[in-house]
Amino acid sequence: MDVRRRNNVTVTGPADAPVVVLAHGFGCDQNMWRLIVPTLAERYRVVLFDYVGSGGSDLSAWSQERYSSLDGYAQDVTEVCAALDLKRAVFVGHSVSAMIGVLAAQAAPERIGSLVMVAPSPCYIDDDGYRGGFTAEDIDELLASLESNYLGWSSAMALVIMGNPERPELGQELTNSFCATDPDIARVFARTTFLSDSRNDLKSVSVPTLVLECSQDAIAPREVGAYVHAAIPSSRLVTLAATGHCPQLSAPEATAEAIIDFLQSWS
Repeated sequence: MDVRRRNNVTVTGPADAPVVVLAHGFGCDQNMWRLIVPTLAERYRVVLFDYVGSGGSDLSAWSQERYSSLDGYAQDVTEVCAALDLKRAVFVGHSVSAMIGVLAAQAAPERIGSLVMVAPSPCYIDDDGYRGGFTAEDIDELLASLESNYLGWSSAMALVIMGNPERPELGQELTNSFCATDPDIARVFARTTFLSDSRNDLKSVSVPTLVLECSQDAIAPREVGAYVHAAIPSSRLVTLAATGHCPQLSAPEATAEAIIDFLQSWS
C-alpha cells in the first residue's frame, strides 16, 4: 500500500525544518489550508494530506467499517506519519481533526510532539454541565437532512459553518468542497463527526497544545474552547478576532501568526 498516494500527501518547505502536519475537517480537503501554507512553509516543513474519501485521496481504499469511527481517521494520520518517518511532528487539526489528532497522539506518541486544535469540539451535543452547541434533536435533524438531500444540505449548512455572510465567496467555496465529496462517504463521515464524544480522550493529552477558537463560531461556541482548554493542563487558549468555523480561510494571517507564535514559544 502506497500511503502517500492513498492520502494524496504533499510536502513543502525546508527539508531540514521542524514538521507541521495540517489535517482538514469534515467535507473538506487539504486545499482548505492553502492561504496559510506559504507563511508556514517559510520556516517549517509542511505536510498536507486528504483523509481517505476526501479530496484527491484513493476512494477505492475507503471502507464504511473503518471510517465509521474517528479511530479510522486517526489511523490515516499515524500511517501518513509512519510513511514519512515523522518524529514529534506538530499536528494541526481543524474541527473534528482536532480530536482525531488526540487519538493519533495516543496511538503513536513518538510521531506527534504537539497539537494545534483549530475550532475544536470534543462533543457537539449539549450534556449536563456541558454546552456543545446542539441538542440531540438538532443533530438528528441535521443528519436526516443530509441523508435525504445532500446537495441541498451542503448549500445551506456551508453558509452556517463558514459564517461571514458579507463574504459570500467563502461560503461558496465550502459549498463546492462539500458538493465535491461523494454523498455516501459524506454521510458516514458526518455521522462519525457529529455523534462523536471525545471528552474523555482529552485527559490523555500531555503534549504542548494550542486551542485556537474564533470569537463567533456557530459550530464550536466559545464554551467549547474553554472546556477543551480546562481539560488539557498543558494547553494555551487563543481567541482569534474572527468569525465562523474556518479561520484558516476567513482570517489566514491571524491563524498562521497564532500557530507560529505558539510553536516558537516552546520549540
